[in-house]
Amino acid sequence: MGMPDGGTEAPRSKRAEVEARLVQATEALLAEGAAYSELRVEQISRRAGISRTAFYFHFSDKRALLTRLTGDIAAQLYHEAERWWRDEDGDGADELAGALRRVFAIYRDHAALLRAVVEAAAYDPEVAFYWRALVGRFVEATRERIEREQAAGAVDAGLPAQLIAFGLCWMTERSAYEVLMQGGDLNDGALVDALLAIWLGAVYGRPR
Repeated sequence: MGMPDGGTEAPRSKRAEVEARLVQATEALLAEGAAYSELRVEQISRRAGISRTAFYFHFSDKRALLTRLTGDIAAQLYHEAERWWRDEDGDGADELAGALRRVFAIYRDHAALLRAVVEAAAYDPEVAFYWRALVGRFVEATRERIEREQAAGAVDAGLPAQLIAFGLCWMTERSAYEVLMQGGDLNDGALVDALLAIWLGAVYGRPR
């Protein structure tokens, strides 16, 4: 006779709770100024209120925790930006403006994590591969939208959609990171306006 569904719900719920505490603890430490490279498992565990041994029950190492953190934020970014990428009925330029602002709002809310993952990607090949693949999803979705706009006659059919998508997505990621590293503020509306003007000019051939 099988175990009732409730028999596995409690362990799953407990596991999810502990993992959420570890994620929150890590992001809090990063937001307080801790460098990812210097952050120790003991610090994270202590902040989350669990043992070091328990940490390794849930995550194999710091890298696994970082990719989990990044994956959660990426899902938010992708969801918000999809309004431009996937909507085929609205005005592309207007939707792009809204999508870019929503993406930057999430960057602002998780600025410490953005710094950490880009920092780690500079010296950890696995994190670099993971991060490039993640940004690559945005590149591909942008390419698809540009090609749809080309097919509809809204965008110059001669534009190299893949290269433009690649340049725009990585420009946006790197701009946000460099602003943070140089002590700037992602709340600066002028920055978003400037990036939006570049996106609109590159895709639609016109300023905001």
